[in-house]
Amino acid sequence: MKERPPVRADDQRIGPPPRTRVLTRACDGDDDAAAIRDSIADPERFAILVRRHAPVIQRYVARRIGAEAAEDVVAETFLVAFRQRAGYADDGRDCLPWLYGIATRLVHRHWRSEASQLRLLARTGTDPVTEPFTERVDAAVSADSAKARLAGALARLPASQRDALLLLVWAELSYDQIAAATGVPIGTIQSRISRARHRLRKQLADLDPATTR
Repeated sequence: MKERPPVRADDQRIGPPPRTRVLTRACDGDDDAAAIRDSIADPERFAILVRRHAPVIQRYVARRIGAEAAEDVVAETFLVAFRQRAGYADDGRDCLPWLYGIATRLVHRHWRSEASQLRLLARTGTDPVTEPFTERVDAAVSADSAKARLAGALARLPASQRDALLLLVWAELSYDQIAAATGVPIGTIQSRISRARHRLRKQLADLDPATTR
C-alpha cells in the first residue's frame, strides 16, 4: 500500500477566503520548517502544509496542464513532499519554492497536456487563466489574437526556459527561489529567463513596438 500523507478530503479544496486563511495559519502556529520538522515524529502535522499551500500549487499546475490533470499532480506533489520531508533543509518560514520544484518536475510527465493547452490557445485565443506571461507583454495579450501568438511562442520555448519563466511570473518566485526549486545555479536561471524573454519579444515584436530592440 502506498504511503500517503495525512490529508483529509477537504484539504484539496481551493481554500477559504483570504481572511479565514490568515486566521487558519495563525491557529496552525508554526512556520513551514517547524511543521515539517514536527511531522517527522507526528505525521499528522504535515496536513498544515496542505491547508496552507495546496490552493496556490493547484492554480499553478492547472495553468500549465489543465484542471483535470492538475488534481493528480497536486496530490502527488504533496505525497512526494511527505516522503522527502526528512531531507528538507531550508529554515525559512515558507516552503513554497520546494513544493513548486516538486510540482514542476511532475508536470514534465504531462508535457503533452501542456503542449495541448498551448496549442488550443494558439488556435482559438481562449485562455483558461488570463495572465501576463512576461514583462511588457501584458498590454499586448489583451487581444485574443495576441494571446494565441503568445501561446504558440511559449510552446516553442525549451522546457527549461519555460519552467524558469513560469515560476517567475506565475508562481512569483524570486531568482534565488527558482534556483533552489529547480536545483540549478542562479546564473543559469537568469540566463534561461533572459533567453526566454528575448525569444518571446522577438516573436511578438510586431504586437507592441515598445518590445522591439
